[in-house]
Amino acid sequence: MTTTSAAPSTRLASRTALVTGSTSNIGRAIAVRLAAEGAHVVVSGRDQARGDAVVDQIRTAGGRADFVASDLDGTAAASHALASAACETLGGRIDILVNNAGIYPPTTTLTADEDTFDRVYGVNVKAAYFLVQATVPGMTERGGGTIINLGSWVARLGVAGGALYASTKGALETLTRMWSAEFADRNIRVNAVSPGVIRPPELAPEVRFGGEQMMAGTPAGAVGHPDAVAAATAYLASDDAAFVHGTVLDVDGGRTGVAVIAG
Repeated sequence: MTTTSAAPSTRLASRTALVTGSTSNIGRAIAVRLAAEGAHVVVSGRDQARGDAVVDQIRTAGGRADFVASDLDGTAAASHALASAACETLGGRIDILVNNAGIYPPTTTLTADEDTFDRVYGVNVKAAYFLVQATVPGMTERGGGTIINLGSWVARLGVAGGALYASTKGALETLTRMWSAEFADRNIRVNAVSPGVIRPPELAPEVRFGGEQMMAGTPAGAVGHPDAVAAATAYLASDDAAFVHGTVLDVDGGRTGVAVIAG
């Protein structure tokens, strides 16, 4: 497994960022990386203790971060409340919005009930939609901004199981392109990162991870680390990606784009 170095950088200096669902795994790695690159980051999620731990990690490394508790249930009110609280915490502006929060319930098309369907779409799609609605006016007033959505390889490569989750990620990837067009004249860049199978870093090395077999026959030949997704997100958030618009950047070890015959 390869991790990506998050060496100190200044390419996001003086910028602010809100990262949803950033108290664990990929979201945590993104928050840590953006802060390492110089951004003042709002870490958000439902768990105060885990959020405080991420903030402490960032501050110990010399970065700037604060925690804002939020339960993104898909209502416009919840998304607007988070945007308002984060904006106030960040000194009146959000330059970078990372829509990472998401849930993946163990259900199939034949077993999902309506409440589960609505909850998954609420957290994975509606929350992001209304966060964009809430943050774009402020970005416009300040001359622009960056929005980065988290998609998934399963949005474009069909596998058995997980249809509900995959469809929400497909929606986010489509919204990425639509928002890029809609907000182009506001100087707001919109892109997405599509992770492949990512192993939660808190798992002990001897613990078998269920998604490992999904990476057989890929160029990488192994699952990824959250730091790889974080590095891609930091790139898209920076001026290095100034000419990148409406793109879904695959960080999946080649899962969706390359066919390798396993020996």
